[in-house]
Amino acid sequence: MTILVLAEHQDTLLDEATAKVVSAAGRMGGEIHVLVAGSGCRAAAEAAARLTGVAKVLLADEPSLSNRLAEPVAALVVSRAGSYGAVLAPSTTNGKNIMPRVAALLDVMQVSDVIAIDGPDLFQRPIYAGNVIQTVRSVDAKTVLTIRASAFPAAPVAAAAAPIEAVAMPDNPGVSTFIGSALSRSERPELAGARIVVSGGRALASAENFDTVLAPLADTLGAAIGASRAAVDAGYVSNDLQVGQTGKIIAPDLYIACGISGAIQHLAGMKDSRVIVAINKDPDAPIFQVADYGLVADLFEAVPELHTAVAAKAGA
Repeated sequence: MTILVLAEHQDTLLDEATAKVVSAAGRMGGEIHVLVAGSGCRAAAEAAARLTGVAKVLLADEPSLSNRLAEPVAALVVSRAGSYGAVLAPSTTNGKNIMPRVAALLDVMQVSDVIAIDGPDLFQRPIYAGNVIQTVRSVDAKTVLTIRASAFPAAPVAAAAAPIEAVAMPDNPGVSTFIGSALSRSERPELAGARIVVSGGRALASAENFDTVLAPLADTLGAAIGASRAAVDAGYVSNDLQVGQTGKIIAPDLYIACGISGAIQHLAGMKDSRVIVAINKDPDAPIFQVADYGLVADLFEAVPELHTAVAAKAGA
């Protein structure tokens, strides 16, 4: 079986999620091809060609793909899908937008948010906010998957690059038009790919406390800032910082939860973190059930003390 992976990228930069999907695809067996679709995206294609396990990169470099609207990208994927037994993409915003359309056009079922691959047609995915793991066998002629990138290691860089083949864009369906985007800017790491995340909950009580209590610790650690849904709904931070079932699902090396009780929707977004540290003054908070290290304390005292200790060690 030959597998097609739809790359996640920013034209000049290949997203690490692509390397993780390539790693997942390798567990299905067969040859792996990567499709890079965009405008001015040859640099991303060259990075994809250097991933271990990739046999070929298909490069669709067209102005009509500059913003990777779902309809033209889905049309492109379907136009190339004939010779592939499986089509995979990461469970990112783009992947979740494009792949259901691909599955519908191919008239097959999509298996979403795969966290383990037990064979070419056998997959595991979380349901009920991650409290149950469902095993799914696909019997469709073509398998369409979205992959939870945090569940797989990134494919390493290979010694030799795979060949890059230019492919033509089919007719653009033309049913949507890009108007514009308003992106938040931050000098901190992007939440989804950060190695360390410092998150705050409703107990922070205000946006100012996020800035004065959490931000110094995050900046000293070189960490991203996250938040619970309660903190987002209260307006303390923007919704692009939300961690959880309805926010971003992450698996950093270190996750520090400050004043977060640990509702199951939040745990679904961070419980795969390598090390979890919880700071909460309620000893019965559910977050302590998944924490590797727990501190029962007032975050307004504990977090500044932790920041002072980290800063002193960093300056030593």
